[in-house]
Amino acid sequence: MKEILKILISFVLLVTPLSAEEIKVFEFTEEELSTLEIRKVRGADSKTQYFLGFNENGNFLKAVADNAASGLGKEIKIDLNKTPYLNITWKVEKDLRGINEKSKKGHDYAARVFVVKKTGATALSNRAMNYVFSSNENVNVSHPSPYTKKSIDFVLATTKENSNEWVTVKANVKEHFKQFHDLDVNEINGVAIMADTDNSKLRSIAYYQNIYFSSN
Repeated sequence: MKEILKILISFVLLVTPLSAEEIKVFEFTEEELSTLEIRKVRGADSKTQYFLGFNENGNFLKAVADNAASGLGKEIKIDLNKTPYLNITWKVEKDLRGINEKSKKGHDYAARVFVVKKTGATALSNRAMNYVFSSNENVNVSHPSPYTKKSIDFVLATTKENSNEWVTVKANVKEHFKQFHDLDVNEINGVAIMADTDNSKLRSIAYYQNIYFSSN
């Protein structure tokens, strides 16, 4: 997980403060994808494969992880006093049922979205909320990563309720950083997508769409 935290803040893009009532994080276009760096987690056999798609609701990103782990993200400043809510529309087609997601050997998710706050000079000092689409746990279950207490796993969706169907979820990021990290955060510094199966050695398929911050 320390390697993941390093990856999350290592994506280099232009950082621009934004203040609209809705702030879209990803466009999921060919142009955008060409600017985003995919970083493989150290020790993983291969990278997660990301593909672009389109449906009646717009662009989406497909993630296929076959004994793989890599993240895709950007540095972006979000004013949490104005837009504290993270919104995600996503779907898991093939999940990771049967693993213990709280353990190091089972700490894999078919879909997750990290929100990162820089809190020091190095990547390992950063704090993160890891919003996940679980294959085994219930919605609103939360726990520290088995690799580091600086990253909190929070279940926003589960295939126990929504298997192979689109679901839209929302999280108050500002409140969660206060609740789980005891930090009064005014802005976050980065958002990253990741699908990983390197611990369980399994295969997952997931989709992401309409990831944005809003005022309510």
